[in-house]
Amino acid sequence: MTLIKSISGIRGTIGGKVGENLTPVDAVKFASAYGSWLKKESKKEKPIVVVGRDARISGKMVQELVMNSLVGLGIKVIDLGLSTTPTVEVAVPLEHADGGIILTASHNPKQWNALKLLNNKGEFLNAEDGKKILDIAERDEYTFSEVDDLGAIFRNDGYIDIHIAEVLKLPLVDKDIIQQAKFKVVVDAVNSTGGIAVPALLRALGVEVVELYCEPNGHFPHNPEPLKEHLTDLSALVVQEKADLGITVDPDVDRLAFISEDGEMFGEEYTLVACADYVLSKKGGNTVSNLSSSRALRDVTNHHKGSYQASAVGEVNVVEKMKETDAIIGGEGNGGIIYPQLHYGRDSLVGIALFLTHLAEKNMKVSELRATYPSYYMSKNKIQLTPDLDVDQILEGFHNKHKNEEVNIIDGVKVDFEASWVHLRKSNTEPIIRIYTEAKSQNEADQLAEQTIATLKEIAGI
Repeated sequence: MTLIKSISGIRGTIGGKVGENLTPVDAVKFASAYGSWLKKESKKEKPIVVVGRDARISGKMVQELVMNSLVGLGIKVIDLGLSTTPTVEVAVPLEHADGGIILTASHNPKQWNALKLLNNKGEFLNAEDGKKILDIAERDEYTFSEVDDLGAIFRNDGYIDIHIAEVLKLPLVDKDIIQQAKFKVVVDAVNSTGGIAVPALLRALGVEVVELYCEPNGHFPHNPEPLKEHLTDLSALVVQEKADLGITVDPDVDRLAFISEDGEMFGEEYTLVACADYVLSKKGGNTVSNLSSSRALRDVTNHHKGSYQASAVGEVNVVEKMKETDAIIGGEGNGGIIYPQLHYGRDSLVGIALFLTHLAEKNMKVSELRATYPSYYMSKNKIQLTPDLDVDQILEGFHNKHKNEEVNIIDGVKVDFEASWVHLRKSNTEPIIRIYTEAKSQNEADQLAEQTIATLKEIAGI
C-alpha cells in the first residue's frame, strides 16, 4: 500500500494505516492544507473551490471528506459530482473560483485515488505553490472557522454539458461536416465518467455511438491505462460493428486513444500528432510536447512551417513551455491534448472533436489517415541500480559519452541521433533510471535500449 505526496497533489491506495495510504485522515489533512493555502492566496472573504470526481468506488467517500474539510475552513464549495479532469479545469474560471480539486488517480487501478490540485486559472499548481501546501500539511498548520463562518456546498451537475457546449463553440470544430460524415464510433470509457461525457459529446456532433463499458460505476473491466494490450474488447467490437473507429479514454478523461476501423491501434502517441496536423493546417503556429513524446509531432510541425519545442515531462511543464512559445496546440504522447483556445489542460473532449473534424475533412478511413504520418516505434525500459550508486553521476557520464550529439538536459538526459533518440530520467523515489527510446522500427528502438542499458552498466561499473 502506498501514499505519494508531490507538488501536484496526493495519491495513494485506499485503506490501511494513516500516513502510509490514502486514508480518510490523510484526505482531510491534505484538503485542509490546500484550503489553508488558498485562503492566504485569495483576497475573498469566502474563497470558492470547484470539486469533481471520477467514478472510482472510493470517490464519493473521499469527495465528502474533502468538501466538508473545505467547508470547515469557511470555503464555498461547488460540487460537480461525477465529472472529468478537463471539466473541472473548465469550470474553475467560468465560476470565478479560486481553485479546484479533482478526485481521481487517472489511469491507476481501482484501489487508488488522489487529490489533484488546481489554481484559479483551472491549471495544475506550480512547484512553488505545491511545496507550500506540502509544508502546511507537514506542520499541521490549519485554523478552522467558527460556526457562524463555515462555508457551504452548492451542487452543480450540469458542467459536463457546459464543457461540451464550450467545445462545440470552438471555430475549428465543425459539427456540420462531422454530422455529414455519418460516423459510427465504439466508446470504451472503462466504466468511469468518460461514459457520461464522451457519448454525450459524440451524439451532440451527430455521431452514432456504440457504448462499451460506459456505466460509471468504478468497476474497471480491464486495466484502465489506454494501451493496446488492455483494449482487445474494444478492437474486436469496432470490427464486429463495422464502425469507423473506436475511442477510449482513461478514468478521468484526460488521455485519449483511437482504434482504427480494422481494429488496430491508431497509436496513443499519434493522437496529438493528428490533432496538431489539423490545427496547424488551419492556422500556422508552434507546438510543444514533452521530451519523452514521439518525434512525429516535430516532423508534422516542421511540415507546416511551425516551430516545435520540447518541455520537461509533466503537464505543468508542457503548459509553461506552451505559454513561453505561444504554442497553438501541445500535449503529451500519452494521448493528452492541450488546446489553449479552450483551456491549458489535457482534454479528451477537445481532442475527439478536433480529430473527427480532421477525419471528416480528409474523407479517409482512420487507418489511411494514420498512414499519412511518419512512423516511429518506441521502447520503454528501466534499469535498477543499487542504492549506493550515484544516479546523477551515471547520467552525467552518459551525457559526456554523447557530447558530440544533440543533447537536452532539462529533464534527465535526452540524446537525439539522426533517425532515433534516447531519453533517460531518474526516479525520484527509488534507484531506477527510466529509459525511453524511439526509432524507425521496433527492432531498432529495442536495440538502442539494449545498447543504452549496456552503456549505463559500463559507466556504473556493474
